[in-house]
Amino acid sequence: MNNQRSRYLMRGATLSNLFPSLTNTGDSPKFPEGPVWEILNPNSEHSLKLQLEEVVEGLEDGIYIHPTAIIGKDTCIEGPAYIGPNVEIRHGAYIRPYSWICEGAVVGHCTEVKHSILLPNSKAPHFNYVGDSILGSGVNLGAGCKLSNLRNDGRTILIRDGNDGKKIGDSGLRKFGAILGENVQIGCNAVTNPGVILGCNSHVWPNVTVSGLHSENSVIKD
Repeated sequence: MNNQRSRYLMRGATLSNLFPSLTNTGDSPKFPEGPVWEILNPNSEHSLKLQLEEVVEGLEDGIYIHPTAIIGKDTCIEGPAYIGPNVEIRHGAYIRPYSWICEGAVVGHCTEVKHSILLPNSKAPHFNYVGDSILGSGVNLGAGCKLSNLRNDGRTILIRDGNDGKKIGDSGLRKFGAILGENVQIGCNAVTNPGVILGCNSHVWPNVTVSGLHSENSVIKD
């Protein structure tokens, strides 16, 4: 791969480019310096795992639920977990350990979230799987959209150019779903392969399988 293009793509994968409205105030976790996906590394000193354990320390079952959150019937929430203000967890949702659901986010009917961050006002509203992933503010997953997080061969997940598939880097993570920048919209029944990164305002058409890193305002049709 052209080194200049590689550097350009990686600059687009920074915290400020993917989540420009994110601040160090409010109920969001604190992201470490360096690659955005480093927060998903359980061995990092600034990992989602450690931050959540600190937030819910001493709470029953290791679960924090804000008084304004709406929890539907027949949901399952396993700690450690954080459910923020005005969050909606709908009927039949499954929140697995190390999930951080920020203000105004939606986890819908029969959606499963595991070791992931839903930043403010992001939505996984219908039959979604969100594993080892980060959803930026304003993201919406269409019904049946799945963010896959594990290679079939179990190896660490590589960061690749979404256009030509060439390697940009190695995440060092065995489990890594997707990082979706602010206002990304994904159509129904689309699937993201492990290690997908989509820049802000990108659109994925229904029934598409997505791989690699795509810059902001991308439109992915096939």
